Order: sequence, then C-alpha cells, then structure tokens
Amino acid sequence: MACNDSDTAGQHGGRHGRDSHRDRRSVLVLGSTGSIGTQALDVIARNPHRFTVAGLAAGGANPKLLATQAIATSAPVIAVSRPTAMEDVQLALYAQAKAAGYDAGEHRLPKVLAGPDAMLELIDSTPADVILNGLTGSLGLRPSLRALATGSTLALANKESLVAGGSLVKAAAKPGQLVPVDSEHSALAQCLRAGEHTEIAKLVITASGGPFLGRSKKDLADVTPAQALAHPTWNMGPVVTINSATMVNKALEVIEAHLLFDVPYDDIEVTVHRQSIVHSMVTFADGAT
Repeated sequence: MACNDSDTAGQHGGRHGRDSHRDRRSVLVLGSTGSIGTQALDVIARNPHRFTVAGLAAGGANPKLLATQAIATSAPVIAVSRPTAMEDVQLALYAQAKAAGYDAGEHRLPKVLAGPDAMLELIDSTPADVILNGLTGSLGLRPSLRALATGSTLALANKESLVAGGSLVKAAAKPGQLVPVDSEHSALAQCLRAGEHTEIAKLVITASGGPFLGRSKKDLADVTPAQALAHPTWNMGPVVTINSATMVNKALEVIEAHLLFDVPYDDIEVTVHRQSIVHSMVTFADGAT
C-alpha cells in the first residue's frame, strides 16, 4: 500500500480552544514564518470552517511576515524568541494593520510575548486543540514536551524533537496524542492502519537524492552552498534543504520512523525515487505493499 502526503488533523483532545458554534479546531502554530508554518497557515486560510488560529510563534527574524500572519489570522497572541525583536514586531503589527485598512485602534492587535521562554509561556497560556511544532532544530524539544503536557494534540514536524529526545517524547505522549506531520511519516501512519504491528515486514522511505545524486567524491569537492540549496523537487527552509543535499535529513527520518512506529532499523529501507511522487510505503508480511 503506497501512500502520499495528506492533510492530517489530530483527534486527541486537550485544553480545548474549539469554536463551539462551528466546531472548528483551534491551532497554535510554532515556527509560523518557516516553511512548515506558512504552509499550515495556508491550509487554515483555505479551510476557515474547520480551523482557527489560537496563536503564532517564531524566532523573530522576519517581523513583517509574522505581523502579516497575525493580522490576517486575527491571532490573539504571538511569541518571539528574540527579546530584541519585540519592538520590531510591534511596529510591524501597527504597519500591517494600517496596510490592511484598519484605522488606529480599530483592529485589536495581538498580545506579544518575547524572550527565550516566550514559546513555552504561549503554550502554557493558550488553549488549543492542536499545537503544530514546525520549529527547526533541537530547540524544538522543550516546546514539544510542553505541548504534550497540556494534553493537546501535538502535530510534530520538528523531527529533531524525536532524534534528540525520543524516549522523553514517547514517555510524555498519550495514545493518539502525537501526530507526525512530515509527509513520509504521515503516510506511514496512515498506511499502518491497514494492518497489525506484527504484520509489518518493512517500512520504505523514499528520497529524491538531492541535487548531487550521481556525482563522484571528486565532483563533490567544489560544490557551493548555492548548489546545495537548489533542491530538484522541493522548496524548503535552508537547514532542511542542506540536510537533504547531504542525505542527513533522510537519516533523521529513519530515526524518526524507528521511534514513532517501533520498527527495527534493519526493517527500515531508504530508496531513491527521483520523481518524489510516493513518499513512503509499508510492506506487510504477506507481501502486500
């Protein structure tokens, strides 16, 4: 059974921030200005009858985009990790509200939290049905653990949370509370519904091969960062794009699959699929794939 990427919304309930009139799921987006965050907000904007934004969080490097997102989604609260970014974000909020046609005082601007623990404060103080962790790097571990502690569904795109603290995350997660967002793992999770865990023969994760597929070690000696950032298939953030060029990202995905699905490493296979149409597959004991 081969599966592709699809929109997945967790079913686990925590501190509900749900709109009782329309039964909409409230979503707290961590890393809103990154690749995952912007895509998530696009999905939310296209499905206003299903989702509402409970809050936004970002590092603070792109205050204009964060302010634009906050005004567009009417987010009641936003958080930035860099304390020095608070003034820039507030000025950007005023500017974006004015650009959107609001007179002074007409649009209620969101509360702004700032500082290294601002995201944790946001998670603790903002009821949400779903908390999307779209942060990059191991700094996403603490927000993942804090999100799980609230009882809300954790939509996890931050694979480093599992790689760096897999046992901690798994111990903190209640059944059904952790929903993988990466296309490969989301597809695997959906495929695995078709059989029992004991019926799994192997998991297959595909890789595009990146921009340097087929090059010799000699050819790789002179490659540039710009070439490494030119992914042949996807438009992603710089960190994951570089990791894809070196295939490190695929190694992280193997570790993530092992931890998420309790499948031995020997039973997880990576294969190059240049077209990137199929993201992952499950082969069952009876030979069905």
